[in-house]
Amino acid sequence: MTIREMTKEDCEAVWELQKTCFTVPWSLDSIRAMFGTPGYLSLIAMEDGILAGYAGIKQVLDEADITNVAVHPDRRRQGTGRQLLRELLHKAVGQGVRRIFLEVRDSNEAAQRLYAQAGFQMVDRRKHYYEKPVEDACIMLWDAGDGASNSY
Repeated sequence: MTIREMTKEDCEAVWELQKTCFTVPWSLDSIRAMFGTPGYLSLIAMEDGILAGYAGIKQVLDEADITNVAVHPDRRRQGTGRQLLRELLHKAVGQGVRRIFLEVRDSNEAAQRLYAQAGFQMVDRRKHYYEKPVEDACIMLWDAGDGASNSY
């Protein structure tokens, strides 16, 4: 598997992956707009010439939000998400990020475990954050100051 920074040429494949993974995917125009907006960093995982996964952050100063982590259903539970997240954290720290926030569906226990293994901690909830279906979000925080970046 190869992990690299996403390019404009990858936008349509990422959009197709989002439509496969999310009930409310970003629009293709929104994905393309990332490239004109400062602070976005998106990585993709390629395996055998096929997009296996995608992860992105939006950085403002020394904080960032994970925008999306998506792994194709056929590639789940094979370490793709873990490798993408590891590389994303590494690159974020290299860009001066000290804290990263994310929201994850309350029912998505597999993703919550992945994030917890990476050093994220649950800090709050957002009621009715998600649509289709309506669901609460767990807000999780990763802090580079607590040694999390060295343990994952």
